[in-house]
Amino acid sequence: MDRISQGVRPSGRPAGFQRWRSLLFLHWEVDIAALRSLLPAPLSIDTFEGRAYVGVVPFTMQDVSPWWSPSVPGISNFHELNVRTYVHHEGRDPGVWFFSLDAAKLVAVLIARAGWHLPYHFADMELTARGGEVHYQSRRRWPTERPATLEARYQIGPALGAATPGTFEHFLAERYLLYADGGDGRLFTGQVHHHPYPLHHAEVLALRETMVEAAGLPAPQGAPHALYSPGVDVDVFGLRPLG
Repeated sequence: MDRISQGVRPSGRPAGFQRWRSLLFLHWEVDIAALRSLLPAPLSIDTFEGRAYVGVVPFTMQDVSPWWSPSVPGISNFHELNVRTYVHHEGRDPGVWFFSLDAAKLVAVLIARAGWHLPYHFADMELTARGGEVHYQSRRRWPTERPATLEARYQIGPALGAATPGTFEHFLAERYLLYADGGDGRLFTGQVHHHPYPLHHAEVLALRETMVEAAGLPAPQGAPHALYSPGVDVDVFGLRPLG
């Protein structure tokens, strides 16, 4: 499967711009049958060496803006937390399927739910950093049917650089396509563009989370695979119907 060409910048004008900062990539292996039951039929599970994964990714959004406007202080910067897995469409176009996206800015949640067909939730979030140690907390407020919380404390480790194609790190981090449910039986796909993530090792010092269970999956077992990135600047391109 081609995992390289999605990293090429699309032609045309982006719909908007974002800076993704202080990303922690937490991943666990997940039961394929349990995962399959939560995905729309046209999409297939993307696996690495026959194994499927669920990811929990807390980070910070900065300078979020549409193409026609500069970022707005007080609106354009906020923490975010995604729960995701990896899919493809008919053996091509590997991408991300989001079970949830929590954000600490209500206006961003409302815009994304209405305009991007993504399952955004409003949450109380806090990030503190001291030296190379980071503490991230999130508690979902709306809409919520079951507890959805995260508390993670981690130490940023040595630099790895950009992930090499074909490696596990590349499979997890270098994702440029997303799929979204239009809510009327239609699926959409969208693309982002950024330079490859500068990755670091990360040591998880403490972790409590219910985000995976809130997505309808079994609670993850064991320690997660952890990576950190200081971030990338992102061009976001508009959604289009999946053909």
